[in-house]
Amino acid sequence: MRVPFIAGNWKMNMTHVQAATFMQDLKYKYKNKNDCEVAVFPPFTALKSVKTIIDSDNLDIKLGAQNMHYESYGAFTGEISPEMLKQLGVEYVIIGHSERRQYFNDTNQMVNKKVNAAFKNSLKPVMCIGESLEIRENGEAEAFVVSQLQECLEGFDNEDIVKITIAYEPIWAIGTGRTATANDANNMCMSIRKKIEELYNKGVSDTVRILYGGSVKPSNIMELMDMPDIDGALVGGASLKVNDFVEIINY
Repeated sequence: MRVPFIAGNWKMNMTHVQAATFMQDLKYKYKNKNDCEVAVFPPFTALKSVKTIIDSDNLDIKLGAQNMHYESYGAFTGEISPEMLKQLGVEYVIIGHSERRQYFNDTNQMVNKKVNAAFKNSLKPVMCIGESLEIRENGEAEAFVVSQLQECLEGFDNEDIVKITIAYEPIWAIGTGRTATANDANNMCMSIRKKIEELYNKGVSDTVRILYGGSVKPSNIMELMDMPDIDGALVGGASLKVNDFVEIINY
């Protein structure tokens, strides 16, 4: 059975002091019932502060990073390696977020390299895929997303793939206030799951968790989570507000 997964992507928000304050507030309001996995993805500068609070208060919350380089070390100014993340106690890493693709030219091939590096360093990738509004309006959304999925997963075997989390995030719904309907989101997640079954097998496709991301908030989380092929949410803006994030976790 797939355990639901709620992941809070803070993006380029919160200093390490603000992150610590957020976590101190969260620890008093978050009561884990062991029926949902929860992770937060702070900026790199706040990872240590957040990890310290998670450990000191024994919080059942996982730590994730928002990106990483695919090389272990080298002359890559401004980049962060997988080993650096592991040393900080990071467990998850977001790879291929639409903002990375749009603003920093992360291609499917680069995403593939980063996912491979995550596997090699025992990090769990949350790999993002999704279509633009133009592609959706042209009726090409499903073909685009499953093609994107296949390119990003090139060369991985069954043992690798069961460790991955897929996040379907339609680009037109991120930070816009627009949300795919629960049925539309589920239909795409179902297509992703069918493609995974085609590439691997049904056991793998039944194991892989698929999240929805795109203006997720307390008012729509229950409807999304009622869908059979949506296993959780990659939450953006609402994860920056403790009360909203807790409400989403406790959907």
